[in-house]
Amino acid sequence: MTQAVEIRGLSKTFGRTRALQDVNMALESNKIFGLLGRNGAGKSTLIKLITGQLFPTGGEIKVFGEAPYENAKVLSQICVIRENGTFLKDMKAKDALSIAAAYYPNWDQSLADRMVKHFKLDLRKCYKSLSLGMKSQLGIIVGLASRAPLTIFDEPYIGLDAPGRQLFYDLLLEEYMAYPRTFILATHLIDEVANLFEEVIILAGGSVRLQDETDRIKEQSFFISGPAPEVERRVAGKKVIYRHTLGKTLVVGIYDRLSPGEIQDLKAAGLEVDAMPLQKLFIYLTEERGDGDV
Repeated sequence: MTQAVEIRGLSKTFGRTRALQDVNMALESNKIFGLLGRNGAGKSTLIKLITGQLFPTGGEIKVFGEAPYENAKVLSQICVIRENGTFLKDMKAKDALSIAAAYYPNWDQSLADRMVKHFKLDLRKCYKSLSLGMKSQLGIIVGLASRAPLTIFDEPYIGLDAPGRQLFYDLLLEEYMAYPRTFILATHLIDEVANLFEEVIILAGGSVRLQDETDRIKEQSFFISGPAPEVERRVAGKKVIYRHTLGKTLVVGIYDRLSPGEIQDLKAAGLEVDAMPLQKLFIYLTEERGDGDV
């Protein structure tokens, strides 16, 4: 499978602060990735490194097989849209679209026009005069209409209300199905967008805590609850990432594979077994107390 992004031994320091340490990952082409991490985990730094805006302290990055730094061919294949800082403040929205159309080889003007109508975006306004929601809309239009083989959304849609975000998710999925390419979504609205992810990357403390396909993650993320002694006995040897006691009841979260037979046995013993939402898994794996390693 062709790799859109390959990262080996990547590190980045700012003075004495280590933002990323020994990051290794491979992102296959034509998949939707969720990039998750708490504030300060290194998400934005990683994105800047992938897009050639920062040089690494150590290690290497390849995008479509080449280093992205000062590489016009590679950079024209990447579109990154951020929560802020994507457009000049005094630039009119229509000019932002014109510049994007000239820069991205795969730009689809008809798609851009359709999304402008969808969002009812006033293109005559300067970027600084747009509301937060309108700024998000402009970023989404550029990101999707660019049809860049690697498109990165770094939380640019948080200015939208729930219906606006759902429209974005629908448009993204529609675009992905019609014109497959690699999407990276950095977001904190995890449960809202989790069904789009084909693969999830969780950063914590500047390192990759977890990278796996969403389906495999679901097969290993469970809550088990019931009488404390029975729960403790049944989860012995499993990777427990969460526990909470309420009276005589113990609730544990595990990140470990359970066979259908094991699940059946747990239920037969009177225990409850429930799927763990991705957002909960993310919280437990990135807690600072240190028992979330996988």
